[in-house]
Amino acid sequence: MFSALGASPASINLSEVYSALQTKVVDGQENPLVTIDTAKFYEVQKYCSLTNHMWDGYWFIGNRRAWERLPTDLKEIVSRNINDAALLQRTDVETLSNTLKADLQAKGLEFIDPDRPAFREALRKAGFYQEWKKKFGEEPWHVFEGAVGQLT
Repeated sequence: MFSALGASPASINLSEVYSALQTKVVDGQENPLVTIDTAKFYEVQKYCSLTNHMWDGYWFIGNRRAWERLPTDLKEIVSRNINDAALLQRTDVETLSNTLKADLQAKGLEFIDPDRPAFREALRKAGFYQEWKKKFGEEPWHVFEGAVGQLT
């Protein structure tokens, strides 16, 4: 994605990101606010752009054969509660992010709210979304675009 935006991404072990930012080996990093706070990246970076280009959720994984043996009513109960918990988790993450944003601003980190439509347009023009649409397939991509809006 960052290559599509004209950047030169570098993979760096998280334990080395602080010094890489400090010594200007890299110009920026991509991590959630909780990592920026915990790793104290705010000490060595001045700006933080809130692009909302990524969401990192939790996965529920189970044994397919065991799941298929469960009675329908139990599957419905489990599915409903997993989905309800996912919505609560998203609210928790949003609340934490808002709290962290305020805390990080107080520590001197300046937040930038970029032009997200221009961000998406640059990725569209670079073929980024078409590439991922091919990888995921039509049906999953349609579901994805139903949540985030048309990308391709």
